[in-house]
Amino acid sequence: MTSFFEHQDRARRNTRMLVVLMALAVTAMGLSIYGLLVFVEQWGAARMAARGLGEATGVQFQAQLFFACLFGTAVVVALASGSRVLSLRGGGASVAEMMGGRLVSGNARDTLEKRLVNVVEEMAIASGVPVPQVFVLDAESGINAFAAGFGLDDAAIAVTRGALEKLTRDELQGVIAHEFSHVLNGDMKLNIRLMGIVFGIVCIGLLGRFLMRVAGQSRFSSSRDRDKGNPTAAIFAFGLGVFLIGAIGEFFGKLIKAAVSRQREFLADASAVQFTRNPGGIAGALQKIGGYSLGAQMEAAHADEASHFFFGDIHKRLFAGSIFATHPPLSERITRIDPSFKGEFPAVADGVAQPEEPEHAQTSGFAASSAAGARASAPNVAGAALAAADVVTQVGELTVDALAESRRLLAKLPSKVRIAAQSPFSAS
Repeated sequence: MTSFFEHQDRARRNTRMLVVLMALAVTAMGLSIYGLLVFVEQWGAARMAARGLGEATGVQFQAQLFFACLFGTAVVVALASGSRVLSLRGGGASVAEMMGGRLVSGNARDTLEKRLVNVVEEMAIASGVPVPQVFVLDAESGINAFAAGFGLDDAAIAVTRGALEKLTRDELQGVIAHEFSHVLNGDMKLNIRLMGIVFGIVCIGLLGRFLMRVAGQSRFSSSRDRDKGNPTAAIFAFGLGVFLIGAIGEFFGKLIKAAVSRQREFLADASAVQFTRNPGGIAGALQKIGGYSLGAQMEAAHADEASHFFFGDIHKRLFAGSIFATHPPLSERITRIDPSFKGEFPAVADGVAQPEEPEHAQTSGFAASSAAGARASAPNVAGAALAAADVVTQVGELTVDALAESRRLLAKLPSKVRIAAQSPFSAS
């Protein structure tokens, strides 16, 4: 099995590849802006020559202008990208709150929220990582979820109200396992970087739009200005060109974001099955998205910007295999998990799918033998000193036995102690 740290290394390699691709895109934008400036300059010189105010010159390479365009483009993208990432310095909680999320307290009274907290705690204990903050998106009726943050210490998992109401415990566990894959594989930081870089590229187009607006509002109408050559048309032409370059850059930026996101979704789906040994859980959740009238749609204002964060595609697309789709087609995702899938999406019934669960419920993905095996193989912490290296190698290794053992440990805790441990104040 690939270790937690190997997953992290792979995520870093993907990040470096992303940086290279985005750097090439930004460089191409800088080159395009240099070409645009040379074109506008030659066009202006030709207009002046036509009025007898100068002579047209041939195109010459201008080194200073060339490097100024490259450097200026890189600075604009870097500053805009950095400001966007800095605005999310609060980690996963910042992203969840941006989407309208509400923090769920450890002693939640809502049965559905309590079930959500239980599943997240089980996953965290089994993987040996801190319990992430849990948010509920009350205004979202679609079936969706996401994980966000810069690392394990500031991670947050958010689930829509639709997912809580329409998914069974098995299906919810499959979704949470999918999101824990993003946490453990370093995808959260990658997603935030993607958001920041694409925002930086978009700002190039916004700069062009600003120049067009300035040109449109300028008034160089005096005869003196006309005699010297009106700069308004040149400013507008340059702004239009920058806007188009920004739009093309945004096109390729979103293309790269979607391609990276689709591959990470396949990995997360496979990891969810590996973690729970229950392909029916996540497959059932994906089928419900396909059969639900609202699907995985999101209404939050910033949802499109963070579309690659989510469990399901927030858009209902005419073509499932669109190059801009941040997620693979539902049928393809389900078939990889369950080869017997027939391509049918049964309609989702009204009401709450599983309003209550029995105390100490065992999901269908865990046979009694799995729980028994976990108890038999679990280390006797009280009677044996674990080597530090052994503990480290288990961090991030979410296995079916560890998950069953985490449920057993949680069930043994007195309810008052468990509730107190879920609040920083009462835990102290």
